[in-house]
Amino acid sequence: MNPAIFREYDIRGVVDEDLNIDFAYRLGQAIGTYSLSRGICNLTTGRDCRLSSESYHAAINQGLLATGINVIDIGLCATPMLYFSIRQFKADGGIMITGSHNPPEFNGFKICLGFDTIYGEEIQNLKRVITVGNYEKGKGRYLKQSISKEYADFLCNQFTLKEGINVVLDGGNGVGGYFAAPILRKLGCRVTEIFCEPDGHFPNHFPDPTVPENLSSLIANVKESNADIGLAYDGDADRLGIVANDGRILWGDELLLIFSRAILEKNPGAAIIGEVKCSQKLYDDIYAHGGKAIMWKAGHSLIKGKMKETNALLAGEMSGHLFFADRYFGYDDAIYASLRILEIMSETGKTVTDLIADVPVTFTTPEIRIDCPDDVKFRIVDQVRDHFKSMYPIIDIDGVRIPFNDGWGLIRCSNTQPVLVLRFEASTQSRLDAIRSTIEEIVYSKLRGC
Repeated sequence: MNPAIFREYDIRGVVDEDLNIDFAYRLGQAIGTYSLSRGICNLTTGRDCRLSSESYHAAINQGLLATGINVIDIGLCATPMLYFSIRQFKADGGIMITGSHNPPEFNGFKICLGFDTIYGEEIQNLKRVITVGNYEKGKGRYLKQSISKEYADFLCNQFTLKEGINVVLDGGNGVGGYFAAPILRKLGCRVTEIFCEPDGHFPNHFPDPTVPENLSSLIANVKESNADIGLAYDGDADRLGIVANDGRILWGDELLLIFSRAILEKNPGAAIIGEVKCSQKLYDDIYAHGGKAIMWKAGHSLIKGKMKETNALLAGEMSGHLFFADRYFGYDDAIYASLRILEIMSETGKTVTDLIADVPVTFTTPEIRIDCPDDVKFRIVDQVRDHFKSMYPIIDIDGVRIPFNDGWGLIRCSNTQPVLVLRFEASTQSRLDAIRSTIEEIVYSKLRGC
């Protein structure tokens, strides 16, 4: 067993190298044993469309049942549908088999005990249970139950949209487009589907809307069809990417800014959380509109935990995870977030470009990912922090965010992949280039030293 697959907020690794059917069965036993020790005995389980997900799903179900856990199997679904099923079926938690936005050779497991995904030490506790191997024994009950109709009905009952919004939907051959397209049509949208058929080979592009190249087909289709908006999901539909009517990509912090304005208009003073990669203009705009801006760590489980702690109504990440406690359950659901942006467009009569037209222009990079082994990446970040901390008032809640008078730079470790993540922002292109050069020079020098 590769201990590195037990990450900060999920379990994830390479198929047939880190993960196999036997591991999935033992993980089911471990989750069952750990759950029963906490008085949890009913779990829902679901899966994405990756080639290995169906067999891992069956194996984890068998492992759970062998400990005495009762299983409600909802089958193929988006991750937010799994979260919804816990509430709908009054279960004690759930398990989603998904590789999310990662390349096809990856897969993984998101685990909820109660309504919340476990992370940190609780993930490590599961590793310890597997290592010891002393599993509970029992005979749980198995029920196969669809959630798609209940989920679709719940969403459709929340929204009234202007008839005929022209939407291009890129499912990335994950599960999101398959479930979202009928919902959008039921709400009166005109929908052009691209890559909405689930296919674990991901033949068109990886289902990761944070990578600009993955949105090239969506951009072309939006322009060609004169669409009002383009929507893109990652593999399990908990991340949203948006392309404006003019073909421009809107990043997660820009979406968060649009949503924060709408929420603050009806909830003055509300707390709103962004993560360390978000633009400074987001935090400035939240304050300017009377909100309480909170900067926090990246990671869906960590963000959800901070939302509960602060009673925040909204949170988001650059990666397109968007969390609504306002009128929703506080978890990341790209399909729901799509309906919220369409609702704002319907109510205001504005495009997404119009909605951020008054936001000051800054120069930014997207997320820059540098391959770096898991056993090295944290050491690199520590060394970069030590280099800059005597010169700047760094923010180190998650990696190192280095502020300058006219911009900032960030380096942090991905919790899902063996990469370092960098991002930069400045008031001018020349300053952006300078800040990026200053920080990348140190990063690459430390990498060479390793």
